[in-house]
Amino acid sequence: MKSALAVLTVIAVLVAFWYAACVPMNIKGVLVEAERAGVEISTPGARDRRDMGEVGLVLDNRFAIPATWAQDRPRLPAPHQVGIELWKTTVGKKITSKRSLVYHGWVTLSATLLGFAIGTGLGILLAVGIVHSKVMDMSVMPWAIVSQTIPIIALAPMIIVVLYSVGVQGIIPKAIISAYLSFFPVVVGMVKGLRSPDHMQLDLLRTYSASNAQGFWKLRLPASMPYLFTSLKIGIAASLVGAIVGELPTGAVAGLGARLLAGSYYGQTVQIWSALFAAAILAACLVGLLGLIEKAVLKRMGMAS
Repeated sequence: MKSALAVLTVIAVLVAFWYAACVPMNIKGVLVEAERAGVEISTPGARDRRDMGEVGLVLDNRFAIPATWAQDRPRLPAPHQVGIELWKTTVGKKITSKRSLVYHGWVTLSATLLGFAIGTGLGILLAVGIVHSKVMDMSVMPWAIVSQTIPIIALAPMIIVVLYSVGVQGIIPKAIISAYLSFFPVVVGMVKGLRSPDHMQLDLLRTYSASNAQGFWKLRLPASMPYLFTSLKIGIAASLVGAIVGELPTGAVAGLGARLLAGSYYGQTVQIWSALFAAAILAACLVGLLGLIEKAVLKRMGMAS
């Protein structure tokens, strides 16, 4: 009960701050619309409005505060505007509609899951090789770390152009970008997990003349499960980001990235924010699903109550 109350309190504070931030962000647009409608305002000249700060405009034109939460194209949409747009584009639209966030979310999700599967498989294989081979540890691990220093926003167009030039289109380029972002957390977490057994446990296996393969399946792999699931939660969120970023350079017509692009082109900030929240909700659902799988697996292995 206390945890729920604490979460609700934090949410309430954030929403209140959001509403407060909308006022100075949108006040100039509201005053322009009011002036066009013939409403008398405290700063009648456009030059005066440009010279005044947003806070000063708010203080001199308090009548305009409610209108800052109801603009059609605000700089910063109010929370209820984003909520209404989310409702309209999820519940209020057929899932096959090109205006449905469910439809666009599925397009992004398909690339996310494919990229996550590729990145997870690659990450686990690299981690196993790094733990069992000092050569791979000294050579592959530094390159894996260096690869994450390249900004994905700069790398994504290069990947897409190269793949398009050889005829690879559709979901594959986005999945590769997703895999690029998701494999590194898996590598790091899995390496740490495979190395988590202490020397006494490893010595006990040697006492029983266990082979390296038996040590891996009976000790190292079970011990790595908590680390693996923690890294998978990070990887799935990064994979979703990669899928969205992969949609931006291509001018995609479907996917959450496409909704962001369309909203940016036409100045539909409410659409942009609703797509961002849809992506955040989707990421939270994926992480939550992995959390449920983690509990089930660890309980099955006797590692959780």
